[in-house]
Amino acid sequence: MNRAAPRSIDAYLKQLRAELSDSDPALAQDALYDAEEYLRAEIAAHPGKSEADVLELIASTYGSPEEVAAAYRETEVKVAAALSSPKPQAGKGALRRFFAVYSDPRAYASLFYMFLALALGIFHFVFAVVGVSLSVGLAVLIIGVPFFLAFIGLTRVIALADGRLVEAVSGERMPRRPRHPGPRQSFWARIGAMLRDTRTWTTLAYFVLSLPLGIAYFTIAVTGLAAGLSLTFAPFFEIARRLGWVTISGGITPEFSPAWLGSAFMFPVAILVGVVLVTTLLHLTRFLGRAHARFAKHMLVVGS
Repeated sequence: MNRAAPRSIDAYLKQLRAELSDSDPALAQDALYDAEEYLRAEIAAHPGKSEADVLELIASTYGSPEEVAAAYRETEVKVAAALSSPKPQAGKGALRRFFAVYSDPRAYASLFYMFLALALGIFHFVFAVVGVSLSVGLAVLIIGVPFFLAFIGLTRVIALADGRLVEAVSGERMPRRPRHPGPRQSFWARIGAMLRDTRTWTTLAYFVLSLPLGIAYFTIAVTGLAAGLSLTFAPFFEIARRLGWVTISGGITPEFSPAWLGSAFMFPVAILVGVVLVTTLLHLTRFLGRAHARFAKHMLVVGS
């Protein structure tokens, strides 16, 4: 169904948003940013013409909303196919599917992110709390307005970078562009727009929640990996100690070894439990990586 040609930037963006309503919200945000950036640049380059005249002038070069939406969807399919990681060959049987996680790079990336999440959580939490506190405290001064604008702008930049990190870890599509600020406005108009923007508050909430989530992720990764690797390699260390290949300095007696390693029968049991624990941890980290990516997308991406 052919629609009437848009006569203003707002009408063009509204039609483009409608054309991309069934697409990924991150893709729609990128397309809307690029379109608004291009259209406003063209309007600024033709100060003597109206928006309708400029849109008619560039209709053949940039394309209609339908054409732009189709081009973005086609490009997205090609890029996603080129950048997607090969799926691990799980094979048949529950046991093979269980251990196939070792061939999935997303599992290792998610595990790395869980270690990194604590540092990121501390940074995000401190940045959000200090920024909001200073914004409120400086609100009565003339410097308060530009400080708040800079704080929110930097918040969106950090959120965009965090989204790209989440995409690299999980494969979940995140924006390459921020939300476009729109036409130039006065300080007070921009302040009002930011306060009315739901994503301002959901982004700050995401930053605050990053700390408890980071603590949980880091604890799971460290505890699970330490327990699994200890159980897996403790029998080998005990065998090496008994054969005299490994000596423990400081006069520590054989009682240093755990009591459950006193019997050689427990060696394969410990190794098996350790391997299963590490494998389960990789499954859990991969699941948590995907779940966190969906949560981040819901909090950070416009229209999600």
